[in-house]
Amino acid sequence: MTEESIEEMRAWARNYAKERGWILNPDEKQLNTVLRGLSRNKERFGEQYCPCRLRSGDAEKDRIIICPCVYHEEEIKETGKCHCNLFFRKKNG
Repeated sequence: MTEESIEEMRAWARNYAKERGWILNPDEKQLNTVLRGLSRNKERFGEQYCPCRLRSGDAEKDRIIICPCVYHEEEIKETGKCHCNLFFRKKNG
């Protein structure tokens, strides 16, 4: 995993969040931890699996936890952030 791959992941996440009216985690340390995990998983397993969810090892079953996972929109709607603390709903006002 290189700094370049982490920055590519940051750019992807920033664009994805912006398209939906969200922001990335404002805590830079937490954000970097998640981005490193995503980059590591992409390098090791070929997919950017959510670093905070357990892979089963079955590629078909694990498709649901490829970031952005199937859960993220509902989590953001309900709690204001996704489980991994990558994407956050913008504060109003």
